[in-house]
Amino acid sequence: MQKSLYLLSSLLLFGCNNATDKAEKAADSQKNEESPTRQIIDLTHEFSEETVYWVTAKEFEMDVVAAGETDKGFYYAANNFATAEHGGTHIDAPIHFAKDKQFVNEIPLEKLIGKAIKIDVSEKTLNNPDYLISVEDFINWEKQESMEIPNGSIVLLETGFSKYYPDKKKYLGTDQRGDEAVKLLHFPGLSPEAAQWLVEKRNIHSIGIDTPSIDYGQSQYFKTHVILLSENIPAFENLTNLDKLPSKGFEIIALPMKIKGGSGAPLRIVAFVK
Repeated sequence: MQKSLYLLSSLLLFGCNNATDKAEKAADSQKNEESPTRQIIDLTHEFSEETVYWVTAKEFEMDVVAAGETDKGFYYAANNFATAEHGGTHIDAPIHFAKDKQFVNEIPLEKLIGKAIKIDVSEKTLNNPDYLISVEDFINWEKQESMEIPNGSIVLLETGFSKYYPDKKKYLGTDQRGDEAVKLLHFPGLSPEAAQWLVEKRNIHSIGIDTPSIDYGQSQYFKTHVILLSENIPAFENLTNLDKLPSKGFEIIALPMKIKGGSGAPLRIVAFVK
């Protein structure tokens, strides 16, 4: 009788443990499905003496203050750096081209963090460095994805030009600097018509591109800047790794240096992709 009770209790204990194990595995499996591992993709170029700046802007400079062992026995490193607001991977605050609009420190975080989409026009820029991204490019994306650009989206524009960075000749169209170099600039951008369409027909939070400017290189009046920034839509410029992103279903965090009264700032921007 004692043996029978012992055997019965052992079987019950085994069954409970087995059921518990199965339940835990099922819960873990469901948790993994609900919270898949997200890949973090850096969309930021490094800042260094190679960083690409506008041909009239101050380039990045770094002075080494200290780098070595101190007389007290510990290692110490520190640097000073100086740079223009607009260069490398950076943000254009609305005030950059629109009077009385937001400075970089005033941009709401909701404009810098959120769901994003990508429009890929890289095939169209292969033989046309002056390509202007059009309304048709946005409409074609919407047809392909069977949806409108979602409200509050961060829109990223992939031209493929980041592959040339930091080769100024290929990326900017010229390796010359100064006022005379402006007319030599050649790279794709967003057409003013498409910018106006986004403002009037869609509701986006911000926009970014993998070229030196949201306006194309040959622009003289920077109408695309004016249209977007006048609506407090900030622009991210000189992005990279956009080819690693899907066309939708990812999130962006784009945090600039919080410069009080700044018209722009260096930007660290990353994407979270499921």
